[in-house]
Amino acid sequence: MPNARATHLTRRGILAAGGALGLGAALAACGDDDAKSGGSDKETAAAAKSGPWTFKDDRGTTVKLDKIPANIVAFTGVGAALHDYGISVKGVFGPTRTADGKADVQAGDMDISKLTILGNVWDQFNVEKYAALAPDVLISTMFDTAGTLWYVPETSKDKIAKLAPSVGVSVYDRQLIEPLQRMWELAESLGADMKAAEVADAKKRFETAAARLRAAAKAKPEIKVMAGSASTELFYVSGTNLSIDLEYFKSLGVNFVEPPESAKKLGGGWYESLSWENVDKYAADIIMMDDRSSTIQPADIAEATWKKLPAVKAGQVIARSPEPILSYDKCVPLLDNLAEALEKAKKVS
Repeated sequence: MPNARATHLTRRGILAAGGALGLGAALAACGDDDAKSGGSDKETAAAAKSGPWTFKDDRGTTVKLDKIPANIVAFTGVGAALHDYGISVKGVFGPTRTADGKADVQAGDMDISKLTILGNVWDQFNVEKYAALAPDVLISTMFDTAGTLWYVPETSKDKIAKLAPSVGVSVYDRQLIEPLQRMWELAESLGADMKAAEVADAKKRFETAAARLRAAAKAKPEIKVMAGSASTELFYVSGTNLSIDLEYFKSLGVNFVEPPESAKKLGGGWYESLSWENVDKYAADIIMMDDRSSTIQPADIAEATWKKLPAVKAGQVIARSPEPILSYDKCVPLLDNLAEALEKAKKVS
């Protein structure tokens, strides 16, 4: 999803379904240059295997290597998903470390002290460090149909492309279950044991959580849910189109606030921008707020108009992950949290 500019969207404005990336306080890049190289503590099955490797990504590009990649570099969220399947990455790029040195929400369970962080903020990617890792493959998500790799800078993408082949997993205009399946297939190709008990259990828990959310939505069709994101100047209301999580939740019956297409035009079809004075434009019983560290979190919103919203006054505000970590384990809480909110919600709008 591109970041919004004043009158149009560029690649930089790609909005991953819910709020402008890079808005609010920018993530500090502290410590990036001192990050140690290496993946997680787990030994990947792929590292012990040999033989040719082939994977066809969502651009239709088939990557062929003589052996299963051992030196993997990935967008942080992709690395976190692969970690859940037992696959280690050597380096990451994208939100990994917060300003206070802790792991970013998109880093999942990875031990970031053992990763080479090539870039922690938008347009930051240390090509020299990348080359030093002798990468076998680079993996990222894509928020458009043009095959743009998320968080790979436009200015250095050609240099980066010459160093190793890349794999793109689309998270654009489809339901969550599709990229989840694609990440499953990718992990399996890299040597993950998809029959492991914890992997099978996570998938089963996801299915149970989906059934719970469907039942909760069916029981309370009158409850209106709004997906929002906050910056200092603006409040963003996401429509369900294009966003993998919202499209999926809607398919399960969740009743969402839907800004008209004309209102989302400046947001590339992803969202409508509202001034804080107009934050009450839409009636909502539950508000899901963007949990990315590039956005302002609910507890830090001081705007009086926000505090007067019925859902806020009723305590019916929950977190939303516009860029879900694409493992079943990490997506279970997304379903359960929304289901619980619906089960407890009162009609306040």
